[in-house]
Amino acid sequence: PAMPLALQNISLKHLGTEIQNTMYNIRGNRQAQGIGHGPPGEDPPGSVEPQRVEQPLPSDPGTPGKDPADSPKPTPKSSLTANLIQKAKRQNTTFPLFAEGLTRTRTAQEKVLALEQQVLMLTKELKSQKELVRILHKALEAAQQEKRASSAYLAAAEDKDRLELVRHKLVRHKVRQIAELSRQVEALEQERESLAHTASLREQQLQELQRHVQLLMEKNQAKQQVICKLSEQVTRDFMQPPSQTPVPPEVADRDFLSQQEKMEHLKDDMEAYRTQNRFLNSEIHQVTKIWRRVAEKEKALLMKCAYLQAKNCQVESKYLAGLQRLQEAAEGECAELLRQLIQEALQCEAREALAEGVELSPVSEYDEYGFLTVPNYEMEDLKLLAKIQALEVHSHYLLAHEAVERPLRERWAALGDLAPSAELKQLLRAGVPREHRPRVWKWLIHLRVRHLQIPGRYQALLSQGQVRKHPAARQIELDLNRTFPNNKHFTCPTSSFPDKLRRVLLAFSWQNPTIGYCQGLNRLAAIALLVLEEEESAFWCLVAIVETIMPPDYYSKTLTSSQVDQRVLQDLLLEKLPRLMAHLGQHRVDLSFLTFNWFLVVFSDSLISNILLRVWDAFLYEGTKVIFRYALAIFKYNEEEILRLQDALEIYQYLRFFTKTICNSQKLMHIAFNDMNPFPMKQLQQLRTAHRERLEAEL
Repeated sequence: PAMPLALQNISLKHLGTEIQNTMYNIRGNRQAQGIGHGPPGEDPPGSVEPQRVEQPLPSDPGTPGKDPADSPKPTPKSSLTANLIQKAKRQNTTFPLFAEGLTRTRTAQEKVLALEQQVLMLTKELKSQKELVRILHKALEAAQQEKRASSAYLAAAEDKDRLELVRHKLVRHKVRQIAELSRQVEALEQERESLAHTASLREQQLQELQRHVQLLMEKNQAKQQVICKLSEQVTRDFMQPPSQTPVPPEVADRDFLSQQEKMEHLKDDMEAYRTQNRFLNSEIHQVTKIWRRVAEKEKALLMKCAYLQAKNCQVESKYLAGLQRLQEAAEGECAELLRQLIQEALQCEAREALAEGVELSPVSEYDEYGFLTVPNYEMEDLKLLAKIQALEVHSHYLLAHEAVERPLRERWAALGDLAPSAELKQLLRAGVPREHRPRVWKWLIHLRVRHLQIPGRYQALLSQGQVRKHPAARQIELDLNRTFPNNKHFTCPTSSFPDKLRRVLLAFSWQNPTIGYCQGLNRLAAIALLVLEEEESAFWCLVAIVETIMPPDYYSKTLTSSQVDQRVLQDLLLEKLPRLMAHLGQHRVDLSFLTFNWFLVVFSDSLISNILLRVWDAFLYEGTKVIFRYALAIFKYNEEEILRLQDALEIYQYLRFFTKTICNSQKLMHIAFNDMNPFPMKQLQQLRTAHRERLEAEL
């Protein structure tokens, strides 16, 4: 605060005079301090002459450009010499150690004190000189600003302009003062906040200390009570010693000997137990080593057994395929003999298992979701192909179990709460293990329909269906018996799945009256029921697929979006598989009769359950893009086989069942998500938009 006051008291018109007065005042203060604080016995320096400073005459204020606030002129040489002489004189009087300033009769201690005081005085003088330089710098800046303002004022043509300049100058000065005060207020506010924070912390510490003191006081009081009780007990014991009957020395000796004998027996028992414990520990160690070797050998044998089973499946499939080819080529008695061999190959495993009581074949009749591993086709050729395909699937599963399936299960088991991420995306593409699939699907469905889910909505829709019959109820009843005829859950008369499926489809028809019911929805709902097993979860899964994942109008009466996707698939096939499309185009084969159903039911009728559910794992998370990827991958998987066929009829017959020949899920997944790249969603949307416009124009 002293600084702005010092600046305010300086006249900017006569800057030289003000500087001279400031210098004289500072030196006068220093000399007064030197006289008042000098060492005892030292005379005040009287030989110091006042410093002469040539005062520049103030120039005429009326002359523009001659203001005394101009930049300082260089000091003349004579003035500089005079200043140096005066400074030397001042030093001679200041340091009395040299010349006559200090008497020779003084002791060394007095000399040291005098020198220390001189050092303090010089330090204070240095600080004052620095303060003066800072003041002069600020005064010079203010003078230069005033000079510029005065020049502008003098250069103004009229009094009005000059008054405007003066007003602007005053405004700027007030603005600077306001800014300075604002900064000071902000600093004080920050200091106040810090002090308030410190006070709150101190208050918390005080409360904590008070609680601690209270606890210590309670503890001290409890200890005092214990001490008082013990003191009273000791006093009572001293005042009333317990009456004890004297024990004869003979009895005491006998008791001592018996106790000593017991101790010896106990020591012997303890040593025996230690020996036995060491023996048992060594036995346990040996048994543990034997058990580990047996476990390792068992694991190696299991892996070898799995490998041999896989090889056996491959040999069986090759044997059956060879018999089929021989049957096609043979005639007469040879054909009859081959038919018998095929029937024996299809039935011998069951007979051997019944005879020996051991399951020799690793292929069971139903898979884990109730689908027949070998469907009961009427044609023997198809039944043989299904048997070959089941053996191949199990062979690939056994070979990939240790290398792929086990690490995948461990990664899913280590995964905590589900959240959208790149890691989850890769895990879903690889497939979800059966024990984790219901939980993962419920989370994926909730992610899709959380804006539609209302508590009690499913039960309300069922109640609405009981009040009045929906127009689609008759078609739903007809399609119930056609849903997955090769699955035991939908063909068994005592199964509850058909009733659950009926309720789910009726509830959806009331949920979405625009669509109501479309053939194909029964298969979607059936897959959801097989995995989730709960009606309401299957209902919301169907809602998620139809209303959020698939494009609008996919299941409408016109199936507009479904037709658009077929045209988009044709473009993608031409881009990704040009050789195959040229071959099919040469034989005029239309793929839409096959692929239309793929898209409508998401491969539910086409792929085996092991591969189908892996497709659905990724489909529920990524959407319809997965259907395009797998459709292209299926054709790529069988591309070479199709290229070998040179007749349209043979191609159509092969395409009817060629999806059932896919048994290597890892290879198919690699083709879908690696070989088909790049596959940008932007390209898919552009193709859909273009084909929709053309289709609507055609319609």
